Amino acid sequence: MSLDVGALYGFAWRHAPRLPGPLLRGAAALGADVAWLRRGSGVRRLEANLARVRPDLSRSQVRRLSRAGMRSYLRYFSEAFALSGASAEQIDARVRAVGLEHVVRHVQDGRAVVLALGHLGNWDLAGAWATRAVAPVTTVAERLEPPEVFEEFLRFRECIGLRILPLGDGDVFRELVRVVRTGGPGLVPLLADRDLTHSGIEVDLFGRQARVAAGPAALSLATGAPLVTTVITYERLHGERRRRARTPWGICVTFDPVEPVADDVPRAERVGVLTQAWVDRLAAGIAASSQDWHMLQRIFVEDLDPERYAATKARTAQRATTDRDGTARP
Repeated sequence: MSLDVGALYGFAWRHAPRLPGPLLRGAAALGADVAWLRRGSGVRRLEANLARVRPDLSRSQVRRLSRAGMRSYLRYFSEAFALSGASAEQIDARVRAVGLEHVVRHVQDGRAVVLALGHLGNWDLAGAWATRAVAPVTTVAERLEPPEVFEEFLRFRECIGLRILPLGDGDVFRELVRVVRTGGPGLVPLLADRDLTHSGIEVDLFGRQARVAAGPAALSLATGAPLVTTVITYERLHGERRRRARTPWGICVTFDPVEPVADDVPRAERVGVLTQAWVDRLAAGIAASSQDWHMLQRIFVEDLDPERYAATKARTAQRATTDRDGTARP
């Protein structure tokens, strides 16, 4: 009998908010440890990625780090399942913002801000907080298989106040440009440390070539919107904040603005230059909280299949276009 993954996710989202927090967290930790002990392909890939982030660690130390990484990863899912049942006060207590002034000043001027994110911490919790406490959030979501799982994620993110544009539905980039230019003050966070569109950018990440999404830089350049690297990591809660949060875990959201590209940089190179700038800032956050980087996929060029990667690069070159002001776009 096959497992109905979509029904399983739906069951989790319906019932997790009613479960005691300690039970939910304990189940997540147990699931993480079981997955870690089994050391399947996802865990092995996580360890390979972490070894590049932390070359100072021995193999056994990387192995222990991957266990903390799996616990962080499963913590994200358990929190997501229960997030719809959290109050505004609980959400506020779970989030600590650093550098928020770099975003607020633009929002107060009526502008949208593009946020470049990695798969760090709990970005859904950050979005639920930001769309209410800072500005409306519009973002892009990867289509998942089976479709029922994607529909569950879509309903969940919409119920916490996010506007979601599914990747692959029409010209998503054009719609993002419209949102930024005409939608008034808002936040456009894009998970971009993995390329899903075959139009990515090669960057230096921890001294190795990696492929990330061009979207944040391209959108910032096409619209003139400020670009801010956003790093989300877990932190332990104590005292009054823990009491209000009703959980021992919260997140720290760090906003780090990226300087605009210098005028003397050729237009054809601007997306690459701006992408490398936000990646450097993200890398610093990953290095500081490596256990919270939920990267169980291949992103480093040396790990990709050479023939498939060559074909991807060829498609990228063929599909590259420019908009009216000459800025490269995906």
